Amino acid sequence: MTDSPQPDDESDEESSPFGPFIDLPGLSNIDWSAIDFSQVVRLLESSGPVNWQVARETAYLVATEGKPEPSITSATTSSLEELVRAAQTRIAVETGLAATFVPRVEVLDRRGWVDRSEQALRPVLEALASRFGDVLRTHGALEFEIEADAEDAQALEAATGGLLRPEMLAQLLPQLAPLLFGVQAGSMLGALAQHALGRYDWPLPESDAPTVAFVATNLDAFEAAWSLAPTDLRFYLALHEVVHAAQRNVPWVRERLVRLATEYVSAYDLDTDALGEVFGDLDPTDPEAIQRLTEHPEKLLGAMQTASQGEVLGRLRVFHAVLEGYADVILDRIGRPLLSTFDQIHEAMRRHRIERGQAERFVESLLGLEIDRLDLELGERFCLGVIERAGMEGLDRLWTGEEMVPTRPELEAPGLWLARIDLPATPPAV
Repeated sequence: MTDSPQPDDESDEESSPFGPFIDLPGLSNIDWSAIDFSQVVRLLESSGPVNWQVARETAYLVATEGKPEPSITSATTSSLEELVRAAQTRIAVETGLAATFVPRVEVLDRRGWVDRSEQALRPVLEALASRFGDVLRTHGALEFEIEADAEDAQALEAATGGLLRPEMLAQLLPQLAPLLFGVQAGSMLGALAQHALGRYDWPLPESDAPTVAFVATNLDAFEAAWSLAPTDLRFYLALHEVVHAAQRNVPWVRERLVRLATEYVSAYDLDTDALGEVFGDLDPTDPEAIQRLTEHPEKLLGAMQTASQGEVLGRLRVFHAVLEGYADVILDRIGRPLLSTFDQIHEAMRRHRIERGQAERFVESLLGLEIDRLDLELGERFCLGVIERAGMEGLDRLWTGEEMVPTRPELEAPGLWLARIDLPATPPAV
């Protein structure tokens, strides 16, 4: 996995022995017989569905690839704060959404992005882990047989110092869940931290108060990869961050994102036939078999996805399209007259949002965050259509209540939305 999003690079993650779970240094060459299983027992101790200590350390390792990060200078922080103030002033003139909103500015390294995102995403990730843990407990041995002959049993007991026998493994799996989900959550956060430019690259269901954030190291790499003028890109990103922060400063917007994401992850269930195809031949004494399982986590995910998630995902995608479309319209109205490089930056940022690596696509699928170019264009056309008929004031009615969120047909035909909320479908008097 590369550190920066290259315009034309092909992802090399397919070759990673851990696929979407990230090629963590050294994991592929572990000598399992040398593991201190007393340490494993300690790691199993967790008061909740996710071992957050393990998650944090895993995320740091994945995000930084085990390397020290460059320090953030005071000059960098000051210049970004100044750009945010300029962006906030422009946005307040353009739309009433940000008129009284003065966001706090965070300039972060990747570890800092992990720290702030871990706290913000805890409710949804814990809901996801709780659901998976419930499935493990409900289905016990996962309703598949792990076969081990006498020689295999002796090898497993020897490797674990007598702590594990094959017949104990199924009963141990639910106890392993907080540790496993700690590694999973950390891998996801670390993968996102490698590529995040700010806080709102993804429509993450974060529950905390909105802020504006920049990941300084990733900004430098992104500018170099796309040959972008630093000040232009950073002002564009400041506009993007302030608009999205202002959206989330509306309480029901933040609550809806979290509620829909929680509803989505809570709907996972177990298809035992599909799971049997994934796990049926698993040999717990064979590290290579376990490694092969981690190469294709989407198979496990597919065995747990349900039809009811489709309806929730539909509502999520419409809402994400509205949020992104509104931001893109504001960016165009403010940024295009001011930035000669606007089109180049806009295309680079759009590709950054939709052209994900394997790890990021897996995270998006897991949390229901998928959004494609058609969604982005549909959201933008909806907002432009409303402005054409009812002006910016008409569009800003979006934020007055959750009932204002358009349906899919209304997203495709803005006039239907205007008719429903009883706004005149003609331009306002100037």
